[in-house]
Amino acid sequence: MSNPIVIRGVLLMALAIAGTAQSGDYPDPAKLPLKADLPDPLVMFNGKKVITKEQWLKSRRPELKKLFEHYMYGHAPKAPKVIAKIERIDKNALGGKATLKEITLSFGRGDGVKIHVLLVIPNKRKGPAPVFVGMNFCGNQSVLADPKIRLNPNWMYGNRKGVKGNRVTDASRGTDVDVWNVEDIIDRGYAIATFYSGDIDPDRPDQRGIQKNFGTEYDWATIRAWAWGYSRVIDYLVTDADIDASKIIAVGHSRLGKTTLLAAAFDERIAIAIPHQAGCGGTGPNRAAFGNKGAESVKRINTSFPHWFNANFKKFNDDVERLPFDQHCLIALCAPRPVLLSNAVEDKWANPDGQFNMVVAADPVYKLLGSKGVASKKMPAVGRLMNSPLGYWIRDGKHSMNREDWRVFLDFADKHLKRK
Repeated sequence: MSNPIVIRGVLLMALAIAGTAQSGDYPDPAKLPLKADLPDPLVMFNGKKVITKEQWLKSRRPELKKLFEHYMYGHAPKAPKVIAKIERIDKNALGGKATLKEITLSFGRGDGVKIHVLLVIPNKRKGPAPVFVGMNFCGNQSVLADPKIRLNPNWMYGNRKGVKGNRVTDASRGTDVDVWNVEDIIDRGYAIATFYSGDIDPDRPDQRGIQKNFGTEYDWATIRAWAWGYSRVIDYLVTDADIDASKIIAVGHSRLGKTTLLAAAFDERIAIAIPHQAGCGGTGPNRAAFGNKGAESVKRINTSFPHWFNANFKKFNDDVERLPFDQHCLIALCAPRPVLLSNAVEDKWANPDGQFNMVVAADPVYKLLGSKGVASKKMPAVGRLMNSPLGYWIRDGKHSMNREDWRVFLDFADKHLKRK
């Protein structure tokens, strides 16, 4: 469709901190002190209190990022050169409501790794569009029932509709239409950019994705690799004239919700983060005392998904109280940008009560930075959106993402992007 676009000048962003914290910089997990209470996000690793915005921005925030890298998510490489090739443009998508673009991102390394991006932009708009960005579970062809969207060529979860032999078929087209609700997003004036998580990492303990193409000094696990991929897609989006680079909203469900929060914490180009039902390792507390009884634990997630986090995090399986942070600190890294945690009543595994506790525990950082933070320390009623910069939403139902959720996501974005 067009010549490749080499993206420069947008690469040295928040995710550029890579590999700086080596094993000798911090104690072995077994040597960390026990702390039953939630660690104070406004206290440095050495015990010094953080009382000014400058201390947070110059000292504590960079320190927390390094602590999360070292003890949980791993270190990622700096952003490489990103080459974007627009494969197809359809200016009459969704019955003329939208322009659809299929874009392939590669990294000039000759390793064959590519991220396939589906970008759908409203035609009825004034100026560049705000954009939701999120990874999908089954390839871009599952998001819309458009026969022209390319079938994803990579390994696929075998339990997804239209997948045979871990490869998608035409039967997978449009199978996640009700998950993504693209037409509703377009009708509200937003663009949507989505890409398959397996383009970056196949989510298998016996295989590595993009990590194998970089040096062994990087201990990035799957969730960190996915978050790194988020930022590479944003590298493209900020160059697209149809997109408002100041209004990028990251959204993700379940394991991809964990990734959404991590991406927002490390990439400040993300204006709003909406990690949906993200649970343990994302928006739920690692310390079990601060959440729902029976919610997923650190030990369980590391046993079931050993590839999601780095080797150090597994050392906390039976010793979570030695962690020098909890997940409220990851939320705090997004401050003062808005973050919405969303949940479902029957999804106890994702720890909805514990997630609300994380929102409340992040509030002091938001207040320090001049944000209104959380509107109340009382969990909102089912079906009622707490639409403060630190937001919370819980609905009836189970672990899923649906049209009702998107209505809330859009309402949250409207308020905090001041669109209405």
